[in-house]
Amino acid sequence: MRVAIIGTGYVGLVSGACFAEFGFDVTCVDKDKAKIDRLLQGEMPIYEPGLEALVAGNVKAGRLSFGIDVRSAVAAADAVFIAVGTPSRRGDGHADLSYVYAAAKEIAEALDGYTVVVTKSTVPVGTGREVERIIRETRPDADFDVASNPEFLREGAAIGDFMRPDRVVIGAESPRAQEIMRDLYRPLFLIETPIVMTSLETSEMIKYAANTFLATKITFINEIADLCEKLGADVHDVAKGIGLDGRIGRKFLHPGPGYGGSCFPKDTMALVRTAQEAGSPLRIVETVVDINDRRKHRMAEKIVAFMGGSVAGKTIAVLGVTFKPNTDDMRDAPSLVILPALMAAGATVRAYDPVGMEEAARHIEGVRWCEGAYEAMEGADAAVVLTEWNEFRGLSVERMQQVLARPVMIDLRNIYEPKDMVEAGFRYTCVGRPTPEPEE
Repeated sequence: MRVAIIGTGYVGLVSGACFAEFGFDVTCVDKDKAKIDRLLQGEMPIYEPGLEALVAGNVKAGRLSFGIDVRSAVAAADAVFIAVGTPSRRGDGHADLSYVYAAAKEIAEALDGYTVVVTKSTVPVGTGREVERIIRETRPDADFDVASNPEFLREGAAIGDFMRPDRVVIGAESPRAQEIMRDLYRPLFLIETPIVMTSLETSEMIKYAANTFLATKITFINEIADLCEKLGADVHDVAKGIGLDGRIGRKFLHPGPGYGGSCFPKDTMALVRTAQEAGSPLRIVETVVDINDRRKHRMAEKIVAFMGGSVAGKTIAVLGVTFKPNTDDMRDAPSLVILPALMAAGATVRAYDPVGMEEAARHIEGVRWCEGAYEAMEGADAAVVLTEWNEFRGLSVERMQQVLARPVMIDLRNIYEPKDMVEAGFRYTCVGRPTPEPEE
């Protein structure tokens, strides 16, 4: 079976490489010639653990290729995946579907024989029907079906998520389309992956419902963490206590400075707008969006308050700027709010991130970027943990004390034990956990 992927962003590139690993002949196409040129040279446009080796192996095996010619890729394909961006539309928060619809028209003009056109991009309910209408209008003679196959890839763990998923969701209504989609995922039958076969609209809704639920879960534990701080409870123990309940589960119960990334911010907003227009507003999700936006500002205020109410003239060392570890993605990262707020309050910010600094520098001006965590902390008045990269967990407490001008740690990801830090002589604060007072 031959597969064409339209778009070589995060979803398209990972999906294309993984389908090739399944043994299919995959062509990934993109209008961005510079990106394609980089891929042809073996350079990855994104950071994702294991992706470079996976792409290289399948290119060498002849199963994966890249190009800019949509027409030839589509004409030869049995299944064409639309994996272009759907960013938030400026002004109203709706998903911008212009790239999806443009791809649908281009695909229609190139179809040759029966083809399943699959929306892999995250799209609002009803998008698949509109894609079908566009193709039918452009090519009344075309033999095709439209399917929905949303992705559930976590940045930093995307390859494992694709190869060993919790489930595969497919919105396909004709027997021919269902058969092709089942064939594409047949390698997963061996590990008994659940396949949820449903309608286009239901498949599209599953994706949004999943992401908004997870965003809600993160926001819930963040608010519980704030309450724990007021009442002297430990949010880590609370999360463990409720997470062991099978109805709740342990994942996404880690408090922090708020969610970010390529999915949760735009998907929660898009579903809010869709629900409002449908006359069935989602009040819970509306509140989640508002709380998460406010939280990033509140974390900047928390830092300033712990520094005695002012950071003017002080140097703050920031450890991690990406929205999560194992990615260089800066989209809606809490650092985009927190770092400018600290600098606006008069602080000098020195920061280090293992892979995200080049991308971060495009979005945040005035930061002094450092080559390592200890360099960032050299002479600083406080250190702030914003991203829970594993290498920060292993930093020497003794050396941190030596390089910091003052042993002050503001741990917004709770990667250190409060008792250990205080006993080591730090003024320490974190999120939702009691911090013992240092001994006199």
